[in-house]
Amino acid sequence: MNNLKVAIGDDFLESFSRIPKSKQKKVMEFVSKFRHDPRASGINYESINDAKDENFRSVRLDLEYRGIVLKPVQGNVYILLWVDKHDDAYQWARRHRCPIHPTTGALQLLEVTKTDSPAETAVSMPVVSHPSRALFEIPTDILLRLGVPELRLEWVKGLTNIEALEMGETLIPVEAFEALYFLATGIPLEELLAEYAPAITTHVDTTDFASALERDATKRRFAVVDNEMELLEMLEAPLERWRVFLHPSQRRLVERHWNGPVRVLGGAGTGKTVVAVHRAKWIAENVLADGERLLFTTFTSNLATDIEEDLRKICSKKLMDRIEVRNLDAWVTRYLKGRNYKLRIVYPGGKGREYDTCWDRAKTLMPTHLDLPDSFFLEEWERVILPQAIKTLNDYLFASRVGRGVSLTRRQRAEIWPVFDQMRVQLGQKQLTTIEDATHDAITELGKDEQVTKRYRSIVVDEGQDFGSEMLQLLRRMVKPGGNDLFIVGDGHQRIYRRKAVLSKCGIDVRGRSRKLKINYRTTEEIRTLAISVLDGVPIDDLDAGEDGSKDCRSLTHGERPSLRNFDSLKIEVEWILSQVDDLLTEGLRPRDICITVRTNQLLDEVQGLLSSRGVDSQKLSRQQPDNRNQEGLRLATMHRVKGLEFKAVFMASLNDGVVPLRIAGTATKDPVEKNLLEASERALFHVAATRAVKHLFLSSNGKMSHYISTMMTR
Repeated sequence: MNNLKVAIGDDFLESFSRIPKSKQKKVMEFVSKFRHDPRASGINYESINDAKDENFRSVRLDLEYRGIVLKPVQGNVYILLWVDKHDDAYQWARRHRCPIHPTTGALQLLEVTKTDSPAETAVSMPVVSHPSRALFEIPTDILLRLGVPELRLEWVKGLTNIEALEMGETLIPVEAFEALYFLATGIPLEELLAEYAPAITTHVDTTDFASALERDATKRRFAVVDNEMELLEMLEAPLERWRVFLHPSQRRLVERHWNGPVRVLGGAGTGKTVVAVHRAKWIAENVLADGERLLFTTFTSNLATDIEEDLRKICSKKLMDRIEVRNLDAWVTRYLKGRNYKLRIVYPGGKGREYDTCWDRAKTLMPTHLDLPDSFFLEEWERVILPQAIKTLNDYLFASRVGRGVSLTRRQRAEIWPVFDQMRVQLGQKQLTTIEDATHDAITELGKDEQVTKRYRSIVVDEGQDFGSEMLQLLRRMVKPGGNDLFIVGDGHQRIYRRKAVLSKCGIDVRGRSRKLKINYRTTEEIRTLAISVLDGVPIDDLDAGEDGSKDCRSLTHGERPSLRNFDSLKIEVEWILSQVDDLLTEGLRPRDICITVRTNQLLDEVQGLLSSRGVDSQKLSRQQPDNRNQEGLRLATMHRVKGLEFKAVFMASLNDGVVPLRIAGTATKDPVEKNLLEASERALFHVAATRAVKHLFLSSNGKMSHYISTMMTR
């Protein structure tokens, strides 16, 4: 049929996920037939008595279940809105309308009553016993531009506090609620109008549903289904709505030709990785020519594994053939090997202690008369020598040491240089190297290899806050400067590896192309508030030369306050955790929706042993494999491994003194600057783990508790 548009709403996917599995297959068969030909003879459209929206129709799925479809008079448009048992589906249809907003042009699903009176729909609205100032003293036309429906204008104008707005959240569309919520919390109106009220250049036809479906605000909740495969994938994972629906602010970042590098900031749960994944798909579809490729890179191998899994959920095989997913260390290793590089990369604490053995021999040359602790030399090696690729004494004498806590004269530099020179000798004798030196070597090789800058048309970077300066310089060299070249997402609040670099100093100019995501979609505001509190007083950078705050980020959902408990032993603590797990399972959560996370691998093994002794099935998450959601069992992970994941319930266990923060990390240095970096890293790790929780967060310890949570308990 010409110009046919079949769309599906996010509420349909939500309702579909709730019906019995035995019925879902039948619904999928119907929806597939419906998308192919919504006018087929077997589809029985029925009018709905007392429906508030004249465009609503019901369709028979079987003897028990009905679907609700919007079929406007004008246009060849069909929209699936809801699925439920017969009577419940009809009741839903009588409580809702789906009009086009006359100002924004967006399609809005509204819950209404027989009289369209907000007062009848709102529950437990706060009673104002004395005259109060209106919460929103702005003109009607501005409220309409923000997406407030006409039938809710008087209710919005009558609000006097943010609590009343929150209690009536279901009365207005999500885009209007977000804009009003941020306005009430102090975000400037001009900023919100730019974000939520893009100009409509033409008159809005409130009967033209085909045009409404093309607007960004509509695409947040409704998606036109273009092919059978896309539809089946939506129905097979209906709760993974990130695969289909994007916030308009996210979509504007994704679907745009940028004229240079882009930086996207955002707190935990704001959808940075979602944006990065969709950006990669969009570039593969709309920018790459035949033979061109995109590199999607991140800091660790396990995050790269998870991201590749997410990309496969939204990309066809043809698109995936254009996208290479690899963490940058692995890319460097592979590239240099292809250039006949003879050195092998080793890491501190790595297998066989090869790196550590070399360092042990080098530090025998430490001059004792300077009264510098052993930790100073390792920090100087990691913070000054390696990032700047210093190979000679002369280079070291003139090297920048900005950010180091101990000043050195040139004479002192000359006296300690033999330690670093010997480290390179020890590594070289065994044909070993560091990842930093290897990265610099890769940069040098790129200067000789014209094919590399032709290999990638574009690079997308996730977790950009964890990349060191040499890595960012490498990325800049790997892709030719120009439109759609670099897209970097990150969050300084989540920097857990103590690597810090300034984009502009690495040749990456993001001026005029920097954006920030502000809505936390993952956690409740109660969880977000607790998680961010651990970073109070810690300065956070914006990955460039500025600061990044946390006051402009909000969660718009609320829930229970996180639980904080202390026990006499790990055994008793685990018994309490299992009792809470039983309650969660009773509420309807599945074991795979629950994760227990601890600071170290040793603790993880102890917890798994205690669970096994009680016959509790668990899955310890691997660094090399994505979490297989088809496998049941409680999830177990270290705080580092849990990064990038989310669970409906998270238990942060063994938050003991000396474990969080890890004592060995805190006592490894006497340099006050390094101590601050280590402390910030440990706090960021706690923050990352806490923000994996969607609805429930449990914090527990045994013995003497960490001062992180003892401080929280006194607030």
